[in-house]
Amino acid sequence: MPKTLSIVIPNYNGKHLLENYLPSVFIAAENAKITFEVIVIDDGSKDDSIAFIKSDYPHAKLLVNDKNRGFSYTCNHGIKEAKHELILLLNSDVKLTPDYFEHQWKYFDRPDTFGVMARIMSFDKTRIEDAARLLYFSGCRIKANKFYYSENPIDDHVYTAYLSGANALVDAKKLKELAGFDEIYSPFSSEDFDLSLRAWQLGWKCYYEHQSVCFHHVSGSTKTQIKSNFIKKIYYRNRYILQGIHLEQLRKSLYPLQQIFTELIPKLLTGKAWVWQSYRDYLGHKELISASRNRLNLLKEKYHSKLNLSDVMDIINQSIIHKRIKRL
Repeated sequence: MPKTLSIVIPNYNGKHLLENYLPSVFIAAENAKITFEVIVIDDGSKDDSIAFIKSDYPHAKLLVNDKNRGFSYTCNHGIKEAKHELILLLNSDVKLTPDYFEHQWKYFDRPDTFGVMARIMSFDKTRIEDAARLLYFSGCRIKANKFYYSENPIDDHVYTAYLSGANALVDAKKLKELAGFDEIYSPFSSEDFDLSLRAWQLGWKCYYEHQSVCFHHVSGSTKTQIKSNFIKKIYYRNRYILQGIHLEQLRKSLYPLQQIFTELIPKLLTGKAWVWQSYRDYLGHKELISASRNRLNLLKEKYHSKLNLSDVMDIINQSIIHKRIKRL
């Protein structure tokens, strides 16, 4: 049965995106015939986003950060204020189809569902930008950049390594138990991967629904507003942080060698000095990384879970053995 819904949309200088895509959000929610709220959280915009929401969408709940704080904090601001059973985490540059929610309610009849994401298409409808993801180790590093989907259109047991932060319908109680996104990743990048890995390790499943579709405005938000080298520096730093939180045992011990010999040295030799800044910043987060690991371990104890990432990989891999899948 359909649930009540809070739609959480972070915004930074995105008035043009809200103008274009917020109507689709209301249409999809109204078509679902549910009780819902739309929460827009402004993260220090310099454009007219706040005035636009106040004038054109007075029935939306508008939250305003005291200053620019980044994606994780901004989403968490909205998550804390959300009052309904499910939360849709949605980027401002995503357009929903009118029947977007139709195929997603069924997942929440299962007590161990954390969330479900839809198929994310390019705006010209020529390619799938995001689908289900497989989880695997590349050397010591955790990766999830191999996409797939089931060729059976009504298959509702398609697992994904993680739910995209741009488009994820999640159980509000479970999301709040995890305290939302880990703000160690501020200002952006890797926080959605981390969130889903934490959920999986508590025994909560992440699904992909191919029949649910939305469209992504490529480079519609962050990438158009921040210098490329800064994005790369944060991207790599956060990738290192994610490994630091989730790697265990031998891989955790050997990962620094992989960092140095496969990333740091090759990039420095080709003049990419920003990678050294990424690495130094990562080292400066050691205490915060340890705190994040401890919080996850305490939750695993609370929920009596002994699952690790190898177990999660096995669950996902075993689920596709007898499926007809399409790899992207």
